[in-house]
Amino acid sequence: MKSIALLGSTGSIGVSTLALVRRFPERFKIYGMVAGRNLKLLAAQVEEFSPRCVAIQNEEDVPQLRKLLGSRRVEILAGEKGAIAVATAGEVEVVLAAIVGGAGLMPALMAVRAGKEIALANKEALVMAGEIFLAAAKQKGVRLMPVDSEHSAIFQCLQGNRRDEVDKLILTASGGPFLRTPLNRLAKVTVRQALKHPNWKMGRKITIDSATMMNKGLEVVEARWEFDMEPARIDVVIHPQSVVHSMVRYQDGSIIAQLGVPDMRIPIAYALAFPHRLKGDWKALEVTRQNELNFLPVEKRRYPALKLAYDALAEGGTMPAVLNAANEVAVAAFLEGRIGFREIHRVIADTMQGHERRHVREVEEILAIDRWARERASALIDASRRR
Repeated sequence: MKSIALLGSTGSIGVSTLALVRRFPERFKIYGMVAGRNLKLLAAQVEEFSPRCVAIQNEEDVPQLRKLLGSRRVEILAGEKGAIAVATAGEVEVVLAAIVGGAGLMPALMAVRAGKEIALANKEALVMAGEIFLAAAKQKGVRLMPVDSEHSAIFQCLQGNRRDEVDKLILTASGGPFLRTPLNRLAKVTVRQALKHPNWKMGRKITIDSATMMNKGLEVVEARWEFDMEPARIDVVIHPQSVVHSMVRYQDGSIIAQLGVPDMRIPIAYALAFPHRLKGDWKALEVTRQNELNFLPVEKRRYPALKLAYDALAEGGTMPAVLNAANEVAVAAFLEGRIGFREIHRVIADTMQGHERRHVREVEEILAIDRWARERASALIDASRRR
């Protein structure tokens, strides 16, 4: 039975993970949970799964959580230090890292340094500090198992094949809710419209990232590190049906693809149970019911955020961390109604333009750059609102 530290238990990945633990109690148990401010959901999760400890975002929320938990005894920690304590606890065998955004970097990295097996859903950890993260994993002999459906698909397509015979990694993207929206109407789209993903049920931030295709840009950066692949050999194609989750093309021109219904429990289960596959209660893919599978090139004018990700990767060094931080600030501003949809990529581009990339070896330097980028992006947004 695997003992799991679940980082991001109240998010969409966390909820899907707990659904698996509920279905396979003989295989998995929850040692600890890390969550943000959804205290009612966290309290219900603690009641059901009986973790030894939990960590929440803010110290001031501890009394409220204790009240919600009543007489149930569980250690409550707070802040980044609390999250790291849960992730590095001696009893933990595998850490499922699913905290959204840059906040997930340090708990995941410290778990690697503690020698924990990592099921990685927090792509930002590799976007911000891929070289540092992978060096730590290599030093500790830690296995990184991808949880994102695209990277899980690539991982599966690589099994049993030689890496030196790979020609390209091909990430698929749904195109989000605005795949066929006229370009001249994108500036006027609302938050509500942007949150209507056609295929997946995800958190608010990643749903907006899907609409701009920044999520695919971040996945390109993640794939560069996770699979040690040059950016020029990582492609993105539009696949509206979200049935083919990604593909690998080999040097003989053949392509191996992984197909499945769009349900995050499948890649999570594969990451946690590898090398075994679990029989879950999700729907099986019926190929005879797939009337068509379409693949389209990415329209650059529609998705400028994707080019920014490739640009950041080409610059290297600290630039991907700037890309990520600026995107988080810009997406939050859009969700708050402070900027328009088409201003998201402009804030990111202007923030990147103001940064002179450099190569760093310490994560503390990455975190300093992250803070700078957030401050600059916020200042750019404030300045645009005053015009």
